Amino acid sequence: MRGPHNIWRLIRVGATLERNNAMGEMLDALNAPVPIRIAARTLGWPFKWLGYKGDPNLPPLLSALNAMGPAYVKLGQILSTRPDVVGADLAHQLKILQDRMPPFPRDVAIATIEKELDVKVDDVFSEFSEPVAAASIAQVHRARLREDGREVAVKVLRPSIERKFQRDFDAFYLGATIIETLAPGSRRLRPRAVIEHFHGSVKGELDLRLESASAAEYETSTAEDEGFWVPKMHWKLSDRRVMTLDWAEGPSCNELDQIDALGFDRKILGERVLGLFLKHALHDGFFHADMHQGNLKIGLNGDVIALDYGIMGRLDEYTRRVYAEIIFGFIKKDYRRVAEVHFEAGYVPADRDIDEFASALRVVGEPIFGMSAGDISMGRVLSYLFEVTERFGMETRMELIHLQRTMVVVEGVSRSIYPDINMWDVARPVVEDYIKKSIGPRALLRDLSRTARILSHFTPRLPEIAESLLAAQAARQFGPQEPEQKPRRWLWFLAGAGMAALSIWLGTQI
Repeated sequence: MRGPHNIWRLIRVGATLERNNAMGEMLDALNAPVPIRIAARTLGWPFKWLGYKGDPNLPPLLSALNAMGPAYVKLGQILSTRPDVVGADLAHQLKILQDRMPPFPRDVAIATIEKELDVKVDDVFSEFSEPVAAASIAQVHRARLREDGREVAVKVLRPSIERKFQRDFDAFYLGATIIETLAPGSRRLRPRAVIEHFHGSVKGELDLRLESASAAEYETSTAEDEGFWVPKMHWKLSDRRVMTLDWAEGPSCNELDQIDALGFDRKILGERVLGLFLKHALHDGFFHADMHQGNLKIGLNGDVIALDYGIMGRLDEYTRRVYAEIIFGFIKKDYRRVAEVHFEAGYVPADRDIDEFASALRVVGEPIFGMSAGDISMGRVLSYLFEVTERFGMETRMELIHLQRTMVVVEGVSRSIYPDINMWDVARPVVEDYIKKSIGPRALLRDLSRTARILSHFTPRLPEIAESLLAAQAARQFGPQEPEQKPRRWLWFLAGAGMAALSIWLGTQI
């Protein structure tokens, strides 16, 4: 990670930023301290002539990122969702970045499929198109199965893409380490954790077996969701560098003229996109974390179709409850409860004043309710919230950042479909339903039942565990225990049996 080749890559990055006149803009947006500014200029300005020249028709920073390649475009897209890191203005600019790259030849894709799957493409497909979509990591071909005539989408990784991304990630990690070293104040934002999160997301895209598994799980978890469809996987025609699934026919969510031509109610579609995302995140704990317009289609029957499962999000049950209470607190304007949730979860240091924090949250929430439906913006809420949490010493929570950044994107998609959508009106019934099921007496009984079932697995070992603990305690206090001082085994068997009985009883009550 710290080798000369990575230092050279950072020099090349600095030189490219300088050559495209983007360095100053980036440093100002980051509000970079003097040590970072000196290091950045040292890594860039003297070697300016070595930098890549970008597209002069693009803004300077976007031009530089595009010139440096797909990993930097991906990083820019991730940073566009982190106004707390790059500032609101730069975050808005980075959203313009498009993950579109020139396609590689059809023959190369066919060779990859035949090598990966050990088949002849002509034996499997009666039709196999030129690329219909090309991004930084893979491209998609439309094909028809020879076996049953079904149309499918075949996704194929770019040649050598894994090696290229790993090379750039090594430089990213070194850059994050330098930032944390030279600017200790940046550690609250956890630059290395941002890169680790980004790295983990991209790993899922570089191994299509992982994406295939996510697609299959997502299809199962959303099977009962009315108005939503995930194309079916074809496992026999999928592997590490190839993925095949049913073809999804219909316009993308940004093709509004075609959506209108099909006669669909855009208000219903916009609310469906946002409501289903919240349902997946809160109720299922497994959600699509890259729901931009290009990854969402509207089927010919009006269903929302989700594509591209390389970046998926997971939330454990505790985090879901915390997040639901935060959202619900804002909806109910109960800022004291929102503050309490932050403290209970350990998100804000315990030595801070909870009433002062609640007042600061009110500053975040109250302006929302004075806005018209079309002006309410989750992006604006997050911008304010990041300012408040920074002031109160809240450490960046990557799992919440992941969910929140996706919610910003989903809100943007929903608003592009129906500009007057009211986020709170859509969110309220979903959050209320989740809270009703997950927070309250029945949820408590369910948690107790689950705990008892887990403990009952240890029943056979309870005497042994208890004796070990008591013996260790006695040895610390009185020296080695005498044999006759050991507790009676039957008491521990009885306790274990009681736990098992409680588990069974609770399970029948829920």
